[in-house]
Amino acid sequence: MRRTRTLAGIGIAAVALLALTACNSGTPSSSGAPEDGGEEETSGTPWTVLEDVSIDGSPTFDRISSSGTIKVGVKEDQPGLGYLDPVTGDRTGFDVDIARWMAASLGVDPETIEFTAIASANREQAIVNGDIDYYVGTYSITDKRKEQISFAGPYFLTGQGLLVGADSDIASVDDLSDSTTVCSATGSTPIQNIKENYPDVPTKEYDTYSKCVEDLKNGQVDAVTTDEAILIGYAAQDPEKLKVVGEPFSEERYGIGLAKGDDALAEYFNTQLTDGGDIWQQIFDNNLGASGVKATQPEVDPIG
Repeated sequence: MRRTRTLAGIGIAAVALLALTACNSGTPSSSGAPEDGGEEETSGTPWTVLEDVSIDGSPTFDRISSSGTIKVGVKEDQPGLGYLDPVTGDRTGFDVDIARWMAASLGVDPETIEFTAIASANREQAIVNGDIDYYVGTYSITDKRKEQISFAGPYFLTGQGLLVGADSDIASVDDLSDSTTVCSATGSTPIQNIKENYPDVPTKEYDTYSKCVEDLKNGQVDAVTTDEAILIGYAAQDPEKLKVVGEPFSEERYGIGLAKGDDALAEYFNTQLTDGGDIWQQIFDNNLGASGVKATQPEVDPIG
């Protein structure tokens, strides 16, 4: 079953950015796209590795420049967004390619990124500890998280939805009750939304959404909740057993998680996203276009 969804956004157009002018000293090409006489796109990717990049006042960029390495936190169990194929070892997805694009904009070959899968509950601590340079993985921008870290973006807008069995009678969030168990990831925004707004509904939590999906297939839970973009990927993998129901009942704004106070890097990333609309669209089409999801770019948030 293919569901055609429009992730447009509840006031903002739906899915990933436009915006801020960089205040830091700059780049040979603000979008990562080749200028006249510049490098051609390589390996069929829409981005270009920039040269002679300089960002004043960014401790993260200074560390990357001095070490020559870049460490990025991602998800690897979300088809179409962040997925690691257990057979081939290929890492694919919209979020993964956003991470690669940002690395290229910093002058780092994306093929050299050290990717680390980090569960939802551990993302802030990984950034605070300096275990990663930035995080790209269905990471909703919230005021609570901004107490510990900073964000660039949003680069994508979506909304919380429900995944149920293909034969389920659950048609929307209004059908949840004290006899329906909902599963989501520990520390995620969706599980908090259920607990706060539907306190009578039993919940179950795991460190990854894929474990919730397995429980759903095995009849151990009645629904899985997270951002609809993620759920569509699971439903597309197994349409005989799974379906997405109802309309989104929240707005989730995905951002790039950074070290607290690294405004220079946040502004730099925002400029890349803003100026690179064509790159963004190609990344989206390559990873999620076939799902039937329609998306346009929202504006990025101002820094500070």
